[in-house]
Amino acid sequence: MAHILIVDDEPLIRDLLRTHLEYAGHTCTEAGDGSAALAALAGGNTDLVILDVMMPFMDGMTCLREMRSRRINTPVIMLTARGEEYDKLAGLELGADDYVVKPFSPRELVARVKAVLNRTMPHPQEEGTLYTFNRLVIDTASHTVRVDGQEVSLTPKEFDLLVFLAQNKGLALSREKILQQVWNYDYYGEDRTVDTHVKMLRSHLGPCRDYIATVWGVGYKFDPKS
Repeated sequence: MAHILIVDDEPLIRDLLRTHLEYAGHTCTEAGDGSAALAALAGGNTDLVILDVMMPFMDGMTCLREMRSRRINTPVIMLTARGEEYDKLAGLELGADDYVVKPFSPRELVARVKAVLNRTMPHPQEEGTLYTFNRLVIDTASHTVRVDGQEVSLTPKEFDLLVFLAQNKGLALSREKILQQVWNYDYYGEDRTVDTHVKMLRSHLGPCRDYIATVWGVGYKFDPKS
């Protein structure tokens, strides 16, 4: 099972999450704010972070921004008491993998944790695939992406999105289809979620950004140049 870091300034919330996650077989550590979370992540043995947005000293958005700037690509599920679209999109643009709005069902959060871990934790029994598209190379075994020979740092969700697009090269994929396959069928997402991740993925791919073409009125298509 996974090692999960729970970051929330409310001890009762941390206790609630720890109880349910440990019952599901995971091990947990806790942090009361973003600064403590960054210190805990320095050890490099965390598989997933559950990160509250509203915290003193260092809030969740600042912590996530700092994580990604330090190339800490550990998957993150955001907890927020605010359901406005701005907060959701801001977290996604910073590299969050999912979000849960308070008050939440512990069973739902455990299910979301399971879905994220299924997508991001290594499966040694599976053989990797190497996709080569001109200047872009995707290696699913090592979970790496290279553009012109240089490794590109992607979040787990961005990597999953790129692999799914590459596996369906030349096909026009609707946003709904992408949500179902990349975020799992029970993900309560929105079209803007896909748009936000495509925007971020394109920014990371640099000269290969045009490999992801917009299909107006439908969604996106992976169409590498010859």
